[in-house]
Amino acid sequence: MAINESKLNEFLGKAVGDLGAAISATLVLIGDRLGLYKELARGAVTSAELAQRTGTNERYVREWLGNQGASGYVQYDAANGKWSMTPEQALCLADPNGPVDMPGAYNIVEATFHALGRTIENFKSGKGMEWGEHHPCLFHGTERFFRAGYNANLVTSWLPALEINLRRLRLPRRIHPRRPRASS
Repeated sequence: MAINESKLNEFLGKAVGDLGAAISATLVLIGDRLGLYKELARGAVTSAELAQRTGTNERYVREWLGNQGASGYVQYDAANGKWSMTPEQALCLADPNGPVDMPGAYNIVEATFHALGRTIENFKSGKGMEWGEHHPCLFHGTERFFRAGYNANLVTSWLPALEINLRRLRLPRRIHPRRPRASS
């Protein structure tokens, strides 16, 4: 079989890029869970300052910053040796009330790995997996990732589109006892 070297290199470039993205997914979760993004959003810091402020190991933080910089998630200023985030990066990675809570999406990715064994079995058996059977990180990630959209659209766009009486929804619900069923 003849191999087209140009197509091989093109494919390998994509595959290695996907591999890097998969590995970096865990590093996004680390940045979120250890508060690295939130601290970076406060202002430019060295890796030592970031480690000290977050109670983490400087060497690991330095390597994490290198990965995040290569991914375009943080910025490095070689003139002063400090790392920072643009306002846009901070809005998406460090602000849970921003337009999108990106780390939440990575919780969803994490859930796919928790379900891997079950997914392999389902491929063989043809069975499925109910929503409630997933790892809790799926629910947490879904809530985080989609929160901004729900907050921005639920009451102002989606419910009115369903022609639901919003005034009625805002009133306290009255519980009515069930009527007894007629006996047969």
